[in-house]
Amino acid sequence: MSIVAGVDFGTLSVRVTIVDSQRGRLGFGVADYPLHRKREDPDHATQSHADHMKALATATRLAVQNAGIKGADVAAIAIDTTGSSVIPVAADLTPLDDYYLWCDHRGWSEAAEITAAAHAKHLPGIDWCGGVYSSEWGFSKLLHWLRHNPEKRASLATALEHCDMAAAVLCGVKNAKDVVRSVCATGHKWLWNPALGGFPPEDFLAGVDPLLAGVREKLSGRVETSDKIAGTLAPEWAEKLGLKAGIPIPVGAFDAHWDAIGAGCRLGDVVNVIGTSTCIIAMSDRTGLIPGVCGVVPGSVDPRFTGIEAGLSATGDVFEAIARRSGNTVAFLSSNLGNYRAGETGLLHLSWDNGDRTVLVNPELSGVTLGWRLTHTPVDHLFAAIEGTAMHTRVILERMEEHGVPIRRLINGGGVPQKNAALNQVYANVMNKPVLAPESDVTSLGSAIFAFLAAGTFRSIEEAQNALCPKYKVIEPQPAAAKVYSELYPLYRKMYFALGSRDSQAVAIGDVLPELRRIAREAR
Repeated sequence: MSIVAGVDFGTLSVRVTIVDSQRGRLGFGVADYPLHRKREDPDHATQSHADHMKALATATRLAVQNAGIKGADVAAIAIDTTGSSVIPVAADLTPLDDYYLWCDHRGWSEAAEITAAAHAKHLPGIDWCGGVYSSEWGFSKLLHWLRHNPEKRASLATALEHCDMAAAVLCGVKNAKDVVRSVCATGHKWLWNPALGGFPPEDFLAGVDPLLAGVREKLSGRVETSDKIAGTLAPEWAEKLGLKAGIPIPVGAFDAHWDAIGAGCRLGDVVNVIGTSTCIIAMSDRTGLIPGVCGVVPGSVDPRFTGIEAGLSATGDVFEAIARRSGNTVAFLSSNLGNYRAGETGLLHLSWDNGDRTVLVNPELSGVTLGWRLTHTPVDHLFAAIEGTAMHTRVILERMEEHGVPIRRLINGGGVPQKNAALNQVYANVMNKPVLAPESDVTSLGSAIFAFLAAGTFRSIEEAQNALCPKYKVIEPQPAAAKVYSELYPLYRKMYFALGSRDSQAVAIGDVLPELRRIAREAR
């Protein structure tokens, strides 16, 4: 028997869960931190490293207290974070600025330049991230920072992902060159591929912009999977967290990847980690290119397999925006969804409110809702948005299957499916296959599993999952609803590709609005 702490840094808060290898969850603590946005710049989204670490200390002490244990009983601690959330640091790891959070899209023009240069110079790495570099990823954010902070450039020693920065600080690392980097972060967001020589060549980076000259060397260092140890908890941070010094800290990863592990993801499974955005995580025993899919990275989820990441740039955020504009809460609107039938609203929602992450990888897109009539309500809009996110997910899953990714089981993880039964049913109906939903919250359980591996409690991820992961609720598709979506989905797919790309071929769309009305009339 052993006890560990699993840490999950989300968009607005950090959650620390105390888990016993035999008794399961003992308790958790949560602490919030501010997200800095600017009304005049919707692409701006930052957070403070100091706020993160203060919240971590608060949440850890609260978790230990709620678990009814002593801090000295915790044998290991593991950390996952959002990503790509990038911070520029000095040589001693002092932050030079706030994090460019995952949802910061200020680097959209930089991302376009990187993409254009990669194709012009036939950079192989661009193919492994779906053919388009994203404004949500590391190099675009770093280049944007370099261009807009000339007075700080000379102090830049490196740029770090949040998961790597947090682990390094807890381990007491004082030299940027000693930071261990996560395969998950570097592989999915920084064009790092060991088969291609690691990061992109120096001449490519400098060719994009001379400000990137020398950055490749600044990013050098160990890149490891999460079954490796980043270091041990430093005395300073042991005191702040209320734990004992010297406990192991494994190499971190992104929250969605470890949430998938906590949701019980095995080879052949796909997990929709549905929160403010959706990350779609799968694993394969082969490594092959998938056009438009964010990343295909060996070892990024389970160190033994190739991790595949895709997703939607906004999901829960869309639902929250609909509720906010109507002066209600998502919970209130969702309580009225129970009697809705497939397609009955006559609305078709394209969930591009924060751009498109997959498969178009286009941050310049904005949300589109077709079919508005004078009688539509906010609840209608919410239901259509749920249908839209499900159909967008189907577009992605079809792309993955077309390129050899097996989909044996479909699991809805993340926070939203725990609170919204209607969403799970819509997803099952749109996919026309069963959807599994964990019976209890799995947030930070993946972190705990990797902490147990670091502590030597379990011999494998599967052994830990068998002991700790909750059972599933199985949501079967409803035949009548699935039939309606077999008509609605082709309309969605047509509009998705017709509106989503500047160079899309002319497509006749005059049938879409009449068909939406017909489907809605028949559904009602």
